Amino acid sequence: MPSSTPPTFADLISRCTRSAVHLEMRDTYAVDYETGPFADWRAGFRHDQADRESWWRPWLDLIRETVGRGVVVRRARIVSEPVSEYTKFLYDGTFTNVAAGEQVRWLPRRRASDIALPGNDFWLFDEQWIYWNHFTGEGASAGGEISDEPAAAKLCAEAFEAVWGRAIPHDEYKIR
Repeated sequence: MPSSTPPTFADLISRCTRSAVHLEMRDTYAVDYETGPFADWRAGFRHDQADRESWWRPWLDLIRETVGRGVVVRRARIVSEPVSEYTKFLYDGTFTNVAAGEQVRWLPRRRASDIALPGNDFWLFDEQWIYWNHFTGEGASAGGEISDEPAAAKLCAEAFEAVWGRAIPHDEYKIR
């Protein structure tokens, strides 16, 4: 990828060859309480695990294709306990990510106190390219930023591995 033209998120995930890791550290992200998936979940809707066609969406197709190329896709979530309502929503839908081929783990925030963490959520592709996720105080997206700065990539890789090593696999984690 030429350094004069920063790659997009789509470029990064489509061109990675070994690994794509995602660290999420917020207890809530922008939520529409009136309409959309979160509102539906609050009203009692749950995906039918046996009916993939009802919940398969473009993101899950992308992950399935990426994993199919041999890329290991891992997501770690650092969460406060007891978990927020939004985290419960994420937890209930995470089986779809796992079915697509993502490995997902959860780390209670109290077990992350001595881990050096970057200031923002991120994706790290092939331990080189970072896609920083920026958010407002209310959890709305404030845009992304792409970097291949070696020291930042090293920080992200080390932080992710430290979190991953302590985190609990999705099928073993019980929300409280």
